[in-house]
Amino acid sequence: MRVGYFDCFSGVAGDMTLAALIDAGVDRRAIQEAVASLGLPCELTFETVKRGGFRATYAKVVAPHEHAHRHWHHIEAILDKSVLTPRQKDLARRIFLKLGEAEAKVHGVELAKIHFHEVGAVDSIVDIAGSAVGLDLLGVDRFEASPLPPGRGWVKAAHGRMPLPAPGTAELLRGVPLAESMVEGELTTPTGAAILTTVVERFGPLPPMTIEAIGLGAGTRELPEQANILRLFVGTVELPAASDRVWVLETNLDDLPGEVVGYTMTQLMEAGALDAYLTPIQMKKNRPGVMVSVLCDESRIPALEDLLFRETATLGIRRYPVSRHKLKRQAVEVDTPLGRVRGKLGWLGERPPTFSPEYDDCARIAAAQGIPLREVYDAAHAAYARQGRG
Repeated sequence: MRVGYFDCFSGVAGDMTLAALIDAGVDRRAIQEAVASLGLPCELTFETVKRGGFRATYAKVVAPHEHAHRHWHHIEAILDKSVLTPRQKDLARRIFLKLGEAEAKVHGVELAKIHFHEVGAVDSIVDIAGSAVGLDLLGVDRFEASPLPPGRGWVKAAHGRMPLPAPGTAELLRGVPLAESMVEGELTTPTGAAILTTVVERFGPLPPMTIEAIGLGAGTRELPEQANILRLFVGTVELPAASDRVWVLETNLDDLPGEVVGYTMTQLMEAGALDAYLTPIQMKKNRPGVMVSVLCDESRIPALEDLLFRETATLGIRRYPVSRHKLKRQAVEVDTPLGRVRGKLGWLGERPPTFSPEYDDCARIAAAQGIPLREVYDAAHAAYARQGRG
């Protein structure tokens, strides 16, 4: 499995992420062409600089100063008219949506009324849209990252002087392990936090990987304490044959409308649950109910429990570790007459692998071409069978 790992020892910002992607090998011209299609008054260039004595790439956006703030519908309109692929637009929207929802929560207003402040400025739009393109073009199966250091002290924001992490950044970092830092100043910005929390599946130490490339993205400031650099390791990880340990969270519900339960299940999956499912149960006083079961990594427990308490008003959640025995897996792509479909191979020992097409790709093709979903699945399986014989 190909993995991209962000080493955030000096934090993370949007321009650092974009620069690290370029330094790791993403075609800068593809990023620049995508940014140019946004129709914004700016120029994006990449420079080789030194931070703390180390070479790195710096992403520089030259744009006039703006006084107007953008709302969510402005951001959507900018992305809609660009040449970004549907997958890249979707990723950019999810990053902006994560930002907007965090701001809306801390200010107590609706998403539609949120001013994107500095993250709605030209340079931040470029950082997010450019990073969405770069993350897609990097071609990895999974992103991971180190714990994030927010920095120390205070920052001047649109609403005045605020302690670090700023409220919006703190909201984005719910459930993310933080690292201590002695550096005075903001190390993790809202833009950087939104990008990573949208794509990263695990925050923890560097995985055992065979390194193929290392991208170094420079921050704007020169820090006296350390190199202001974001490192991006790209390489392959041996998929475990074996087993791992995950956690089960459970709670019983008998007093909620079905719509609320269904909404909660969707939110759990979007918040990083490995799986979430319902089991019909009989509760006290013969009341019918459901048991919500959530499978997750240990690092996701706080965020998912917070979501369950918030959405269901349950009075308690059970948690316990379980071990899983898993097949070895490998990501593959097949070319069908209907379009390219991603999928996974799974196998045990020397047995022949089984192929599972990705639902999202199959559903997208079926909807776009107005054909039954099962036909796309059949075409993907047939393409894999031909590819295997070839």
